[in-house]
Amino acid sequence: MSNNQSPWSVFSGPNLGYVMEQYELFLHSPDQVDSELVNLFQQYGAPTIPMSTSSSTNDAMTHVEPNNFEKVIRAIHLADAIRTHGHLTANIYPLNDGPKEDPRIDPKTYGLTDQDLREVPVSFLISNASNSIENGLQAIEQLKAVYTNKIAFEIAHIVNPEERKWLQDKIEKGTVIDNLSSDDKKELLKRLTQIEGFEKFIHRTFVGAKRFSIEGLDTLVVLIDELVRQSELTNTKQVNIGMAHRGRLNVLTHILQKPYEMMFAEFAHVPSESFLPKDGSLQMSEGWFGDVKYHKGAAYRSKSGLTLKLAYNPSHLEVVSPIVTGQTRAAQETTDAAGYPVQDKNASFAILIHGDAAFPGQGVVTEVLNYSQVRGFQTGGSIHIIANNMIGFTTEHYDSRSTFYSSDPAKGYEVPVIHVNADDPEAVLGVAKFAHEYRQKFGKDIVIDLLGYRRYGHNEMDEPLVTNPKMYHAIHKHPTVRKLYGQKLVEENLIESAIIQSLDDSIFSGMQEAYDRVKELPQSTVHEIVIPEAVLNGMPELPTGVEESKLTKINEELLTWPTEFTAFKKLEKILKRREEPFKGKGKIDWGHAETLAFATIIQEGNSIRLTGQDAQRGTFSHRHLILHDEKTGQALVPIHSISDAKASFSVHNSPLTEAAILGYEFGYNLENADSLTIWEAQYGDFANMAQVMFDNFISSARSKWGLKSGLVMLLPHGSEGQGSEHSSARLERYLQLAAENNWTVANLSSAANYFHILRRQAKMLKEEAIRPLIIVSPKSLLRHPLVGADVEELTTGQFETVIEQPGLGQQVDKVEKIVFASGKLAIDLADKVKDGKGYDYMHIVRIEQIYPFPAEKIQAIIGRYPNVKQLVWAQEETENMGSWNFALPYLLELANGKDISYVGRVHRSSPAEGDMDTYKVEQTRIIEEAVKSI
Repeated sequence: MSNNQSPWSVFSGPNLGYVMEQYELFLHSPDQVDSELVNLFQQYGAPTIPMSTSSSTNDAMTHVEPNNFEKVIRAIHLADAIRTHGHLTANIYPLNDGPKEDPRIDPKTYGLTDQDLREVPVSFLISNASNSIENGLQAIEQLKAVYTNKIAFEIAHIVNPEERKWLQDKIEKGTVIDNLSSDDKKELLKRLTQIEGFEKFIHRTFVGAKRFSIEGLDTLVVLIDELVRQSELTNTKQVNIGMAHRGRLNVLTHILQKPYEMMFAEFAHVPSESFLPKDGSLQMSEGWFGDVKYHKGAAYRSKSGLTLKLAYNPSHLEVVSPIVTGQTRAAQETTDAAGYPVQDKNASFAILIHGDAAFPGQGVVTEVLNYSQVRGFQTGGSIHIIANNMIGFTTEHYDSRSTFYSSDPAKGYEVPVIHVNADDPEAVLGVAKFAHEYRQKFGKDIVIDLLGYRRYGHNEMDEPLVTNPKMYHAIHKHPTVRKLYGQKLVEENLIESAIIQSLDDSIFSGMQEAYDRVKELPQSTVHEIVIPEAVLNGMPELPTGVEESKLTKINEELLTWPTEFTAFKKLEKILKRREEPFKGKGKIDWGHAETLAFATIIQEGNSIRLTGQDAQRGTFSHRHLILHDEKTGQALVPIHSISDAKASFSVHNSPLTEAAILGYEFGYNLENADSLTIWEAQYGDFANMAQVMFDNFISSARSKWGLKSGLVMLLPHGSEGQGSEHSSARLERYLQLAAENNWTVANLSSAANYFHILRRQAKMLKEEAIRPLIIVSPKSLLRHPLVGADVEELTTGQFETVIEQPGLGQQVDKVEKIVFASGKLAIDLADKVKDGKGYDYMHIVRIEQIYPFPAEKIQAIIGRYPNVKQLVWAQEETENMGSWNFALPYLLELANGKDISYVGRVHRSSPAEGDMDTYKVEQTRIIEEAVKSI
C-alpha cells in the first residue's frame, strides 16, 4: 500500500486528532501505545490530513508536521470544550446576572494564540464547515458564536453517536435561528404586545386580583405558538399541553383562543357562557363545585383541524405531566381491532411546561422522564419547557436545588437541553422549531430551558422586595421583552417608535371594548351547586352474565397455543387446570374469572389497557396474561387469539413508580373513554405513593372540572401476617374521600362478583353515570375455593353489592346477631362457620360494595329478622383504619335501637403486626369474637 493509500484517510476531525496524539506519544514512549497503532506508525509514518474537495485552501494540506501535532490537539480540545462548556458563559440570562467567563473555553488556557489557531485545519474542528470559514481561528469563533450566544446547548451527555452528530451539525451550521422577514418580525411584535397587553389590562382593571402573570416569560406563548405551527406542518392531529398556574390565563387566551370577554367575565364574577364561540371550536367543562380560573383547561379545534388541549390542573406543581402523557398515548392509539393498539406517534404530542424550582424538586418529573422511552408508556417524545423565573415563590436557586441548572435531571436520561434567553423572541422561535424537528426525527424528549424572570411576586398581591431585594431591584429597572423587541425593530428601520405605541394603544382599547361588553351583563348570583341526576342516581344494576357456550369457546381458545410454542411445564400444568370447571370439576379462581371477563369485554367492543408493576404475570403469580417460550423467551398473548374480538388488549409491566403511572392511566382513560383502563398496585399499600393522584384528580375531577372517568384501580389488600407494609391498602383513605357518588369502593370476596363488576364497569363507560372503581383485591384468597366461582355464576346474574352467607339465617326467628364483613375476613368467617351448623343464632352479610353504601339492601336484610338484638361490624384492620368509622353512621341509622358493636384490632398507629405468630393469635381472636353467641 502506498502512502497515498494510507490508513489515515479513514480518520477525520477529533478521531484523527486522537491518532495524532498517539503518534506524539509513540515518538517518546512507544511502549505506551497500542500495538496495532505502533505497527501503523512504523509502516506509514506520521498521520496525514485527508484532501477535501469542499474545504478551504488551508484544509487542502495533506500533512501536519510532527512538531505541530500538540498544537492541533490542543485546538481540538478547545473546540470540544466550547461544545461541552460553552453554555456556562452564554448570554442566556435576561437580567445579565450569569457567569461571564470560563477558562475552559479560553484559547490561552490551552497555550494557543490567534496565529496558532489560524494554522489549524478547519476540518479538525468543525465537520462540514461552510466555505466562509477559512481557518481554525474562524472555526473557533464560529463555535463560540453558536454555543455562547442567547441560545446554549447541552448535548455532550447524548450517547447515541448518530443523534449527537445530528444535533452538533444543526447547531454548528448556525441555522437554529431563522432569518425572519420584515412582516414576520412585525407580526411577532404584535403578538408580544397582545401578550403583555393582556396582563397589563387585568393588572389595571382588576387591581390585586390573582392571575399568576406570565410577565418576564412572555415568549413562552411565542414558543408554544411556533410548536403549534410546526404541528400543523407535520399534520399532527392533537397537541396536549400541561402546565401549572404561572402564565396559564395567557395561554388559555392566546393559544386556546378563549375569548377576552370570557376571561374578563370570570374576573368580574359574571356569567361567561354567553361569550363561548358559537362555532363549537372551543370546548370547556366545569363540575358542580367548580375551581379557580387558573386551574381550568380547555380544548380548541383550529381551522386547520388541529386540536389543542390544555389539561385541567390543580396547584400541585408537576403532577399534571403524567396525565398529559397518558392522554397523548391514548390520542396516538387506534384500539378498535384485536391485538395490540396501533400507535401513530405523529398523531399527537405533549408540551409539558414546568417551573424551574419544581422541575428538579418534584420527583414525578423524573418518573415521567424515566418512562419516556419505555414501550408501554412512550409517546415519541414530549417537549418539556422550563418556564424559568429563576425563583420558586420566595426561594432562590441556591436554596432550591443542588444542581447548576434546574434542567440537570434531564441529562441523566440522555435528553438534550437547550437554554434560551426569554428576552430574544427570534431565538425562542428558532429553538421551538429545532425542538420539534428533533422530536420528529428521534422520537425522544427534549428540554427547553426558557430563562427569564418574574416581574411581580408569586401572585400579584405578593411583595417580592421583602425577601428578594437584589433580584427585584434589577427586575424593576429591566424593560419588557415587547419594549426591547420594539427598539430592535426601530434600530433595523422596520418600524417607527410612534407605531409601537399606536399598536399598544390599539390592543389595549380592543380589550377595553371586550370588557365593556362584559359590564353589560347583570351581576351574577352565588353559584348554585347542582349535581347531575345521573351521578346522584348511582350505578344501575345491569345483567352481566355471558352465555356458557361463549365462555367455553373463549376458554378453549385461551388454552390453545401454537404447536411451536414451548410453555414452562409447571405453568402449563397450572393453566390447563382452567379446563376443569367447564367439565364440571373445580372452581374458576380469581385470575381465571378476570381473564374471561377481559375476553368478553373486548368481544363487546371495549378495548382494555392494564398496567402496573408485574401486571403481566400478577404480583402473586395468578394472572399470566403473557406467556414466555421456555426455549426462546418469545412472548405469547393468548387473549389476542380469541375469536370475534372487536377491540385491542394490552397489558404492560410498568416502571417502579406509582404516582406517575397512575396519573398516566387516568390521562389515558380521559382521552379514550371507551377503553377499560386498569391500574394495579403491586401491593395496595404502595398506592400511598400515588395519593396526590387520588386526592387531586381521581376523586374530584368531575366535581371540579366536569371530567368523567371510568378508571379501575386494583389494590391488593389483606392482613395475612406479612407485616405492616403488605397488609392494608389504606381503605379508609378512599372512604374518607368518598362523596357525591364520586367513585365506587369495593372489597370483594367472590371471583364471580369480580367478573361481574368488571363487566358492569365496561358497559357503563359511555354512560353519564360512569365513575372510577377502586377494588380492594385479594392476595391469599386468589386461589381460595370459597372465593372461586362455578361456571353458572358467570353465565347469569350481576354484580351484587351484598352477599348473604350460604347456610346461615335460615331459621329467621333464631337470628339474634348479624355480622357484617368484607373481603378476606368475610372468607375467614365463612371458613369458620362452614355450612352454618351450630350457628343458627347469627347471620353473616358480606358487604361487597362499601361505597356507595348499600343501605337499602342491608335494611331489607335486617328487616327479615325480627329478633335481632345486635349488629356487628367485623374487620381485620385496626379500629382507626379500614371501613368501621365510615360504616358506623350508616349502621346508627339502620339499627333502630339495636346494639352496634365492633370486632377487630384495636387502635394502632401501624396497620398490622410485624410477626406471623402474633398475627395468627389476633386473627383467631377476631374470628372467634365475631361468631360467638350473644
